[in-house]
Amino acid sequence: MGKRLTLYILIALFAGIGVGYALNVSYPAGDKQLADIADLLKLLPEVFLHLIKMIIAPLIFATLVTGIASMGDSSALGRIGGRALAWFITASLISIGLGLVLVNLFQPGAGLNITSATPVSDLATADFTLRHFVLEVFPTSALDAMAKNNVLQILVFSIFAGLGLSAMGEEAAPLVRGAEALATLMLTITGYVMRAAPMAVFGAMASVIATRGVGIILTYGAFVGEFYFGLLLLWTLLLGMGGLFLGKRVFLLARYIREPILLAFSTASSESALPKLFEQLDRFGVPRRISGFMLPLGYSFNLDGSMMYTSFATLFIAQAYNIPLSAGQQIAMLLTLMVTSKGIASVPRASLVVIAATLTQFGLPVEGVALLLGVDTFLDMGRTATNVVGNAVATSVITKWEGMLQVPLDPDAPEATPPHDTPEQGRRGLHLDPEA
Repeated sequence: MGKRLTLYILIALFAGIGVGYALNVSYPAGDKQLADIADLLKLLPEVFLHLIKMIIAPLIFATLVTGIASMGDSSALGRIGGRALAWFITASLISIGLGLVLVNLFQPGAGLNITSATPVSDLATADFTLRHFVLEVFPTSALDAMAKNNVLQILVFSIFAGLGLSAMGEEAAPLVRGAEALATLMLTITGYVMRAAPMAVFGAMASVIATRGVGIILTYGAFVGEFYFGLLLLWTLLLGMGGLFLGKRVFLLARYIREPILLAFSTASSESALPKLFEQLDRFGVPRRISGFMLPLGYSFNLDGSMMYTSFATLFIAQAYNIPLSAGQQIAMLLTLMVTSKGIASVPRASLVVIAATLTQFGLPVEGVALLLGVDTFLDMGRTATNVVGNAVATSVITKWEGMLQVPLDPDAPEATPPHDTPEQGRRGLHLDPEA
């Protein structure tokens, strides 16, 4: 099913573009019937995302709790967390710095002189403060955090729960087994939900192209093309960094994560790719006790594509308004984005909010965000797929660093093949890669 699912998603992607284009040229702009058809098509990805969101909270909770509890050593957790944060900071500097270098090199906003008329008042910039971010980290209710799919708050609660279970010893065994069973259940449900992924991809692409047309990409062609070139460079850098630790196996990793990347790109949603990414990293040889900790942490602090976009887009707006920024100001912007981008997981329309907040801080016209709104959906697809790549590489590297990388399963084997990091295998340390 794995190989066929990739093929079905690709077919659905191009079919959606074709149907969307046909609808776009068949109806005049602003036609109500076209809007109704697009809204109906949009129902497909919305239902799919609802099903994915149904899985996210219990999956993250179960995998984190079992991962931490199975470590049995808080010092191991601290060591992994420290190495993860070191990797995240390095990747953040590379991502944001690359965005600044490329936007200065290409100058995509130079000479545009576009007057923005699109309202941006619905962006939640008032919430984007240090105080708000710190309070957002700590949940007042675990159930509320899970109901809202607040990954950062679920992460904090799960760490406490996992450490508590680890400290309880044998008394916690029934709860740990229950969490292990819950994780297995969520992945089984994921297998059912993933069968609807091609329909979701088709609906998402057809809806966007039908209402906006392919011309929207051409209108901002230079900006979109240069940004995607930057993402390609970032992928190369991230996989190259991974290759320093994983060797040639980094190419195998790229093969394993092709489906999560396609899902993230097609739906512009990191959530849609998370369950499948867990499954594929299982098959690549990453123990669940590592991925269960690393992926939720990475989805809060290691959004490489989004971070590159914030620096690239902020300077694009400055160029569009003919506002020069000195090297010192750009370095200050880089350091600012290093901090502010860490809170984007808990803010609606996250990347645009970070950009708006940064524009305000540096005295740039915040209404310039409106210049991005027309193509933000297409840009979001690329940066979301990049986030998946960054977190897959980070998780695999930390696993290798810990000496826990296992022998991979065949990426094209049937999905029914059990993951090689079952709870018992994880505790006994079976199937370790001799090269790890």
